Amino acid sequence: MKAAVITFPGSNCDRDLAVAFDRAGYAVTRVWHKDTGLPAGTDVVGVPGGFSFGDYLRCGAIAARSPVAGALREHAARGGYVLGVCNGFQVLTEMRLLPGALMRNAGLKFLCKVVGLTVETASAFSAGYAMGQRIALPIAHHDGNYTIDAEGLARLQGEGRVALRYTDTPNGAMDGIAGVLSANRRVLGMMPHPERAVDPAHGGTDGAALFAGLMRGMALA
Repeated sequence: MKAAVITFPGSNCDRDLAVAFDRAGYAVTRVWHKDTGLPAGTDVVGVPGGFSFGDYLRCGAIAARSPVAGALREHAARGGYVLGVCNGFQVLTEMRLLPGALMRNAGLKFLCKVVGLTVETASAFSAGYAMGQRIALPIAHHDGNYTIDAEGLARLQGEGRVALRYTDTPNGAMDGIAGVLSANRRVLGMMPHPERAVDPAHGGTDGAALFAGLMRGMALA
């Protein structure tokens, strides 16, 4: 399987994401934000965390209009897989590849800690977990308060597109939502950082199953 990881000015988790994919057995290519295409045969695109373009205007707003965004949009339209983490989730909502928005944390403070999560629904991204499994992943964000209108929330809930929920919501996110899926379940945006939980030396490995399970899930799709 081939993974492409995009780097924007201000990305700071792009290498971590590339390493996580590599450790799970993917052939990884790094892609610059000014590139207008993705490597041939790309199966999954990783949109990393950080502060793309300094979070000017809104988090992810400028990155969503960068040259590579067109190729990312086309990849998703073809049914390609996309994983957006933290700032990457913000980029995907700005691109309208995922519904809703990420607002300022309810406590108006940057949060950096390990949180509990529940795996809520089946998709290629959750193939490495059991439904309802509780896992622990780190968060590091100032704008992680997932917000959506009542109709959109009902649609996400009814279609089983809430991928992850916090066991104890740290940021005010509606319905405790930590991650959501696209309608075709091939685009996942999540605020917690699975790429920071793939090495025992970092304190936990609950994120490794996402990358390994995704490879199996894509192969079976």
